[in-house]
Order: sequence, then C-alpha cells, then structure tokens
Amino acid sequence: MSFASNLKDILNEKEMKPVELANGIGKGKSSISQYLSGKHIPQDKVKEQIANFLGCTVEDLEKEKEHDLNINTCNNVPVWKAAMLLDKSEEFIRIALQMGTAPFGFASKKKSKWSYHISPKKLKEYIGEYEER
Repeated sequence: MSFASNLKDILNEKEMKPVELANGIGKGKSSISQYLSGKHIPQDKVKEQIANFLGCTVEDLEKEKEHDLNINTCNNVPVWKAAMLLDKSEEFIRIALQMGTAPFGFASKKKSKWSYHISPKKLKEYIGEYEER
C-alpha cells in the first residue's frame, strides 16, 4: 500500500486536497479516494499524470518506504515516522498535536487544513522518557 501512503504524503506536503488532484488530472473524486485508500492502484498512464501534476516522479509515488527512523536528518519529523517510533497510529499523533497534548510538536489550522510540526529534538527527548516508562 505504499502508493497510497506516498500519494497522501505528497498531497500533504503540497497542502493539496484530493479534489484539486482529481480536477488537475481529469479524474473523478471517487477515483482519487480509491487511490488514497489503497483500494485501487492507477494504471501507469494515470500514475504519470499524477506525478506530472504533483511535480514528482512515478518512482516517488511507488517507492517502498524504507522506514528510515533516523530523526537526526529531519527538520520536521513526518507524522508517520513519529507514529512508528511511538508505536501509535498516525491518527493518534495528529489528534495529540491538534489538542496540544503532545510535548514534541504542535498543529496549526489554516481554513480547514491542519499542518503538523514535530521537533526532532523534542521527539528524541520524549522517546527517551517514553521508553523509561
């Protein structure tokens, strides 16, 4: 399901809604929804359209996440990485950031879109405390 995960990550990075992608490549919202859920993987021609529209490569959309959990190389730790390190769901991390209960980052809302910032330094400190429990 790495295509779906990669597509979600790229849309989030570009602060783009699925409907914008659908309109940009001439597909229905339901098709994009199915790509994002992992129910369907688009044909190669459609993958190329998606990559061109998003300004990435098809390889970026298809690559298996190596789960590089080294947070020393990050300025902002992605939600998926924090979730893996803490053995929690991505939703759990997002809600904690939105509610202000996560000591390692914060969330801010612009219109109806949330942005997340997770500090590598604060996350490392928290993981140390978390593992001691």
